[in-house]
Amino acid sequence: MKRIPEAEELMDEQGQALAYAEADFSASNALFIELFEALHSGEFDGMALDLGCGPADIPIRLAHRYPHAQIDALDGAQAMLNLARAAINNSGMGQRIHLHCQYLPATRLEQQYDALLSNSLLHHLNNPQDLWETICGCARPGASVLVMDLLRPHSPRQADKLVVEYASDAPEVLRRDFKASLHAAYTLEEVREQLAAASLPGLEVTQVSDRHLAIHGRLGGMP
Repeated sequence: MKRIPEAEELMDEQGQALAYAEADFSASNALFIELFEALHSGEFDGMALDLGCGPADIPIRLAHRYPHAQIDALDGAQAMLNLARAAINNSGMGQRIHLHCQYLPATRLEQQYDALLSNSLLHHLNNPQDLWETICGCARPGASVLVMDLLRPHSPRQADKLVVEYASDAPEVLRRDFKASLHAAYTLEEVREQLAAASLPGLEVTQVSDRHLAIHGRLGGMP
């Protein structure tokens, strides 16, 4: 199935952001934390950067799982960050999770990070190098990387089946966005080509569910 890019727009409309924040992504977000745990044999007590944090469910989960971690969470949509701030305050993690409103590539972050994270952002980017450039620019030597995203189905029919299976009870705006996101997602080979272009050959690209891929590994020797 040929990729159909999404319109280049942020989720900055309050109703759309709220519908997304109220949706149940617990299964995929729990999978993300499991994949992060697989990258760290023990506790993680460093600085993490979550790119495209949305309503901040993953930073909050990460902060609960790793009580000594500090997390910066970045998103370009202020409406989404407003919801993220409320969720972080309700979680009691306001001293450990810090929000940033920036577009990619992010150039105003002064911190270098021990872990670079992103979930469900890559398919929104018509220039994926914006993500890989940000990761390269913000990583400490040996930093871990975990990027999880949708995997483009083989056919429109398969995309429709995934929408029915995972979003049949969701609001119309989410069903529409999920279908568009499946069509805009990248394949495993396309992501491998992105990593080669970004000089990141050490990261592994694998399929981790019937609708997700993950890019994971460490940036050994990254200056």
